[in-house]
Amino acid sequence: MKTRRSDRLVDMTRYLLERPRTLVSLTQFAELYESAKSSISEDLTILKRTFHERGIGLLETIPGAAGGARFTPYMVESEAADFVASLVNAIDDETRVLPGGYVYLSDLLGQPWFLQRIGRLIATQYLREPIDAVMTAATKGVPVAQAVAEQLNVPFVIVRNDTKVTEGPTMSVNYVTGQSQRLEKMELSRRSLPMGSRVLIVDDFMKAGGTIRGMASLVKEFEGQVVGVAVVAEGRVEHRVIDKYTSLVHVDTNKDDGIIKVKAGNYAEEIYGEGSPAEISSAD
Repeated sequence: MKTRRSDRLVDMTRYLLERPRTLVSLTQFAELYESAKSSISEDLTILKRTFHERGIGLLETIPGAAGGARFTPYMVESEAADFVASLVNAIDDETRVLPGGYVYLSDLLGQPWFLQRIGRLIATQYLREPIDAVMTAATKGVPVAQAVAEQLNVPFVIVRNDTKVTEGPTMSVNYVTGQSQRLEKMELSRRSLPMGSRVLIVDDFMKAGGTIRGMASLVKEFEGQVVGVAVVAEGRVEHRVIDKYTSLVHVDTNKDDGIIKVKAGNYAEEIYGEGSPAEISSAD
């Protein structure tokens, strides 16, 4: 039975939100709702305007026989500022300080509300960037990688420090940790990442960046390219071994008295600075 427009708009919204960065043909929508392509085009115009006005994401309509509609989620700067402020407030707790200057984040990264927004904010930086996979190190970065990968609609891969028989053949690299200068080893299953992939590296917390540099070396072994690096929180260090990255929160801990100072990271400059897509500058 032919679907009413009101019902069709609701279901089309659900359909697109569940398939980010995926091209859906007009023919597919027309057959799904038993409606004319002209009606589907009108529906998409309504959704495109609404998504932009609400700051939900970018809905592109591609003309031609092979065309259709593609939804790409993003977060506008005002929403990002409010979210990062809530993240700063949640982390600003001296009881979160761990030995070695690390900060406990596992409870926050176990909350779907935080994770969904972390993923959408990080994905915003790569609105028009082709990405094949999201990479992280086991284990605390896994929920972050999953959240980002969901928004980008790409696989996420987990780098490990120990070999598991269930991983099958692996590729491995030796790397030097950032501060302690220990020699470590990390591995990734050869089946996890196609050769030549464009990879976004993410993690929950970064200090000197040795682990991230190790993952970048591993990407090179797969003849791939690191598209970017993003972390939920960065700690203060005298020397960092990577230069280009995006952080949502900056944490400064004093190992002597346990005092913690939390502020927004460099996300605003990296995501919304000069050269960012016009669509994410504001929601009209």
